[in-house]
Amino acid sequence: MTIAVQQVSFAYGEREALKQVEFSCQPGCLNALLGPNGAGKSTLVALLSRLYALQQGDILLDGLSIRQHPRAALRQLGVVFQQSTLDLDLSVRQNLAYHAALHGLSRREARQRIDAELARQQLGERQHERVRALNGGHRRRVEIARALLHQPRILLLDEASVGLDQASRRALNQHVRALCDEQQLTVIWTTHLLDEILPSDAVVMLNRGRVVAQGLAQELTNSAEQESLSDAFDRLSRSAEEPSL
Repeated sequence: MTIAVQQVSFAYGEREALKQVEFSCQPGCLNALLGPNGAGKSTLVALLSRLYALQQGDILLDGLSIRQHPRAALRQLGVVFQQSTLDLDLSVRQNLAYHAALHGLSRREARQRIDAELARQQLGERQHERVRALNGGHRRRVEIARALLHQPRILLLDEASVGLDQASRRALNQHVRALCDEQQLTVIWTTHLLDEILPSDAVVMLNRGRVVAQGLAQELTNSAEQESLSDAFDRLSRSAEEPSL
């Protein structure tokens, strides 16, 4: 499943949040959208998921324009937002059943898919517990299960590890990578935490609403002649801000 962001710009009134953003994602693997808080990552997620309407440019999901064919394109997309949208007073299974109903799944099909996702996310023993009783890592797994119920080919996670302890962050990251391998999901993982990115990951670096670099993490580090991705990001960001002669 290919993703192409084409010359996307977006402004909140007079404040530009995204400026001519253009990049493509590697299919069937984790793609890291890297940038500090305020870089424009969440705005881009809102545009990808159609929470916000595009102002300029377009986004193609497997060749389908979300501007021209929004329903068909978004059927390919599952989203885990930074802020949880689970109903804390419903059980894990009830949350999933409600989401399945919104997607128009029959009771039988919903039951089968919920059982499969509960098993995949290792939540079977917790399915009748209220979400309120779960820790942050398990809540994120419920949200991933919910996002995958309609069997999308793209999974979008916006700062999904925020608020988790280090062990839970690592477990969640490894779990999402396993889903890529098992289901050939194309994942966009937005983060400002560099330890979540592997040298072999495809990376898009975003700063102040602009793409400052994209490529494999190790290649970007090497091209910037730095020892770490963090130093490479700092150098590439500074270079992008320097006026050309």
